[in-house]
Amino acid sequence: MNRAAWGAILMALLLGLYLWATGYQGYLMIFSGQPVLIIMGVALIVLPIIGAWALFRELRFGVVTSRLVKQLEAEGNLPVDDLPHTPSGRTVREAADEEFPSYATEVDAAPESWRAWFRLGLAYDASGDRKRAREAIRKAIALNKRNPA
Repeated sequence: MNRAAWGAILMALLLGLYLWATGYQGYLMIFSGQPVLIIMGVALIVLPIIGAWALFRELRFGVVTSRLVKQLEAEGNLPVDDLPHTPSGRTVREAADEEFPSYATEVDAAPESWRAWFRLGLAYDASGDRKRAREAIRKAIALNKRNPA
């Protein structure tokens, strides 16, 4: 596993600990017998459930994304990262924007290809549009579930 994966695992464990502690405090408040504390306790039970769901969803997204990256890499279909980078490691946006149309055209030509959508997501990410990158990668994951071949 790489350094980013270990960081994600550590953060997930810390968040899990926090969610457990919050839920436990909510449990204690519910059984305090005081109406205001009971209401707060219910909220402290509900919020960790929502947090656990969000954590699970993000971890699942990361695992599936990693699996698809490995598959594309094994097939030789992963785009080569030969764009210039800033000293901080980010892709130079102008260079990424120049390459972007080719990935959009690929999706237009094959809208049911999870590979095309995944590469479009990587292009969005390189261009700095994280929201659209995640949407495109989610679309790739959905298409891969329907037709992994």
